[in-house]
Amino acid sequence: MRSSRGMIDVSAKDVTVRTAKANGSVLLGAKAFETVRQGICIKGDVFATAKIAAIQAVKATPTIVPMCHPVLIEAVEVDFEPNESEKSVSVTVVVKSSGKTGVEMEALCGVTVACLTIYDMLKYTDKAITISRVHLVEKAGGKSGNYKRPD
Repeated sequence: MRSSRGMIDVSAKDVTVRTAKANGSVLLGAKAFETVRQGICIKGDVFATAKIAAIQAVKATPTIVPMCHPVLIEAVEVDFEPNESEKSVSVTVVVKSSGKTGVEMEALCGVTVACLTIYDMLKYTDKAITISRVHLVEKAGGKSGNYKRPD
């Protein structure tokens, strides 16, 4: 078994503007979806709370994911898109930074924690809420260049 070498050395990399966009989905079910739609969650505003949670998670990523470098977060956008027919909510997080390493993990962490927060806020309505399809949508900057998921 090969041992881990630790964090990647990024000292020789150039500072560039880096962005990453991630997305995930929360399948709520009828009761939880109606609770969000009507704004009657007993814990408070679901999307406002999930947005704050996402931003906190983006900033805390290096403390959660062991091999992530601390990076200066310059901007975070969090968007929610309810889907009436699926009784779901799509969560999108975009992270921007100028640095020597990318922010894909920060965007993914933000999406995941936003989804978890939505679950936590609504679990009293339905325990079958499902988080799924968390993925990197696109990233830009850095030596490896740009990436866009081929959906």
